[in-house]
Amino acid sequence: MGESIRELWAIIAAGVAAVVWFSRLESRGIANAAEINRIWAQRKEDLQSAKDSRDRTDKRLDEISADIKDILRSLKE
Repeated sequence: MGESIRELWAIIAAGVAAVVWFSRLESRGIANAAEINRIWAQRKEDLQSAKDSRDRTDKRLDEISADIKDILRSLKE
């Protein structure tokens, strides 16, 4: 029994190392997937924020345009 373990220790060590490496690889993949989901959620929030900002700017520009038209009408009269 001791002789067979002595002969196979390199194979056993390689197997244990492979299991450890695969588990680390899997945990890194899970962490990357979570980070990708977080980035997509952040992107969605950023796009919504940019849309809201554009909408506010458009509304303000519409108000300014209406004010200018009122001023020009009053100057014509």
